[in-house]
Amino acid sequence: MSDAAVITDIPLVRTFPVRPFRHTGAVLLVGPLVLFMVVFYALPVLAMLARSVTEPSLSLANFTRLAHDSVFLHVFGTTLRTAVAVTVGTLLLGYPVALAMSRMRPNAAKLVLVIVLLPFWTSILVRSYAWMVLLGRHGLINEALLAAGVLDTPLRLLNTPIAVHVAMIHIMLPYMILPLSSVLRQIDAALPRAAASLGATQWGVFRQVVLPLSMPGVVAGTLLVFVLSLGFYITPALVGGPRDLMLSQLIAQQVDLLNWSYAACLSATLLAATLLLLALCQMVPGVRGAFRLGVR
Repeated sequence: MSDAAVITDIPLVRTFPVRPFRHTGAVLLVGPLVLFMVVFYALPVLAMLARSVTEPSLSLANFTRLAHDSVFLHVFGTTLRTAVAVTVGTLLLGYPVALAMSRMRPNAAKLVLVIVLLPFWTSILVRSYAWMVLLGRHGLINEALLAAGVLDTPLRLLNTPIAVHVAMIHIMLPYMILPLSSVLRQIDAALPRAAASLGATQWGVFRQVVLPLSMPGVVAGTLLVFVLSLGFYITPALVGGPRDLMLSQLIAQQVDLLNWSYAACLSATLLAATLLLLALCQMVPGVRGAFRLGVR
């Protein structure tokens, strides 16, 4: 039998069109989530935006007021400074931990991961109260320093910017460590060894090989921590002072005063600032792919 005859005897593979019910099934699966997000997220946000421009009348008076409101400008500046300080602090503390996890054996890395996530499974309110106990005038830190003879009088640690930064860094660390460790584990171990074999020092290997390849995790963790820090409420309210007011606290104060239109205006401003930040970061070359890799 010739080769041509063998080929002609092979039955042709039949192709079938995609059945419509497959798309219908996907819509039915996604439908409940879409409905939930529309009812409990999109509609409240739209109602908030509408209230900010319709009360007391249809105008932009509330937003115009913000430009001349010294309280808002001070609080907004404090919010940005706090978010930047917390982001830098979590990056400086989280990067060495993530780097160590990437170089550990699997069992040791899992143990460190559990230690990192253990506070993450505890309520933010509980952790904030714990920092109040630690940083109070008669807290554990002051009592230990007084007992050691380092201090004669207790330090004022609670209700200060330092207390807010320390407590928020502690809460935000997992959000920085997880994207970093995910990216650092994906770096081929042969690349640092090759650089070292070519004469690079340990610092040179880190600076020229590890750090550039870990930038996707740095970008992802930085964006995540900074955006979450902008809207933080519980921790600054408990461990911060009146001069450390965050924008979320100012919104809550306006709600307590039944100043709904101005509270909606402040909320819209916070939302717009967050979206603007994300849009600007997406415009930077390589950031979009970096964030996708960092959270993978």
